[in-house]
Formats: sequence, C-alpha cells, structure tokens
Amino acid sequence: MNDIIRIDGLHKSFGEVKAVQDLSLKVRQGELFAFLGVNGAGKSTTISIICGQLKKDSGRVFVNGYDIDSIKGEFKTDIGVVFQSSVLDKSLTVLDNLKSRAALYGIYGEDFENKLKELSELLDFSDLLKRTVGKLSGGQRRRIDIARALLHDPRILILDEPTTGLDPQTRKLLWDVVREFQKKKNMTVFLTTHYMEEAADADYVVILDSGRIAAEGTPLELKNTYTGDFITVYSITEESVKRLGKPYEAIRDAYRIKVKNTEQATELITKFPETFKDYEITKGKMDDVFLSVTGKSLTGGNEE
Repeated sequence: MNDIIRIDGLHKSFGEVKAVQDLSLKVRQGELFAFLGVNGAGKSTTISIICGQLKKDSGRVFVNGYDIDSIKGEFKTDIGVVFQSSVLDKSLTVLDNLKSRAALYGIYGEDFENKLKELSELLDFSDLLKRTVGKLSGGQRRRIDIARALLHDPRILILDEPTTGLDPQTRKLLWDVVREFQKKKNMTVFLTTHYMEEAADADYVVILDSGRIAAEGTPLELKNTYTGDFITVYSITEESVKRLGKPYEAIRDAYRIKVKNTEQATELITKFPETFKDYEITKGKMDDVFLSVTGKSLTGGNEE
C-alpha cells in the first residue's frame, strides 16, 4: 500500500518546550492508524502541522504524496478533521452549518442534497436539521462533527479524541459509520484516543512520549513485545497458585497469572494439569502496553 502521510524528522518547539522531537512516521493508505500519548505528548501539535494550521520548525511532511511546504494548501481538500472540541457554529442550525461547510468545497444543489441525505441517514440526524447546534446534546453534536468532516469524501479522516464523553451507543454508531467509509472509499483514518479498545482495532499504532516515538507496531506486535499473556484460573486455592511460581493477582472469583507468552502458558498447563481445570488464556491489553512503554496511564482531556 502507498504511504498517504509521511513525516520525516519533524521538530516543533514552543519556547523552551520541545513539543515534537525528530518525529518520523508513515501512514498507509486505507489503514486505521492510532497515534497515542498522554496529554502534552505532542499529538495535537503534530495534527495541527499535518493540517497546515501550525508552522513546523524543521522536518518534512507529505500528504498524499505532496510536500505541504511546496503547495499552497491544495492538500487540505484531502483531509477531514474531527477536533477534540466541536468547531460548529452554535448559533446556526445543523443544516446551515453543513451547507456552509459544503460550499467551501464547491458542493451545492443536488450534490449537497444527496450527500446530506446519505450522512443524515447513516448518522441518524435527519430530525435535527432545523435545530440550532447550541441546543444539541454532546452526542448529537458529535454526530454533526463527523458529518461535517465527511462531506467532501476526504481521503484522510483525522479523529482527535472523537468519542470522549460519549455514551456507548453513540460511540458504536460513529465507529460503524467511520468503518463503512473506510471500507467503501479506502479512506485512511488517523486516530488519537484514550480508549484503548479503539486503539486495539488499529492496523498500526505509534505511542508518543514527550514528543518522541516510544514504541510502534501492530497491536499484536506491541502486546507480544511489552506485555505477556495471562491465564485466568477459576475454582482454585491461592496455595495452588503459589506453587506455580509465577506472578499473579486475585480478581473476584479467580486468579490472574502472568506468563511470558502463549508457549509458556502451554508448558505451565501441561506441567500442572490438576490445577487448570477451568481457565482461559488472554493476551495483555493495550492499556498494559501503554503503561509498560511510558510508565503513565492514558486519560482523556484537552492537550495544550
């Protein structure tokens, strides 16, 4: 697959604060790319530079094959962005917000009506078109944010913590729509999130710490590198667990035993078959990966 975003040796500082330090990465066309880091790690700074909203200090950024310094912003039509905070005009209706945004991309008349119908049905906001944005709930407003970003069928959709604070039903709806666009139109999704189950579904993950890449790879590669496997054993005494000689923790009605990998889990089960009557083996989670890589917990909120 082609690289639709490429960053080489990117640097950006704000006074003494080095927000991004020698960042290099590639995003392949059509993939879900997760860009993770605690607040202040440099995620939003990088996104602002990719979108042409912030000037970099040094390095090169390519979007859809174009060096963003060598063209006059044409690349921006390839990008749709859902920011952490809504950028909709609260005093306008949903319809007027979307109509004015579409006009910026030369989408008028029947073309606009067709796109509006498609998005309003997918995102379930047909009954909200005449309502002013300021009177919408957070979940309703987020649906319009997504529609705004998808109006012009962007090749790249940047989602900057898109589901923070949303109820599970709305989160599922948004991801169903994004996944449909990704599949049908080969759209690339560049995601920042603090919901690790969203990152676990990514094709590739980069973890940023203090403006530098701390780890990268597929979710499976990261789990295999930075966490082990876990065996959850039920109906067992703590004395039996201790005899296994592995780190463990008590969880409700079971014990969770940490092993290096699936091979070690198999060896342990084979060696102590009487202990493993009722059990399950699971990979470490992306939360475990993030904590292992950065030593920090990932939480939501706005980034400076």
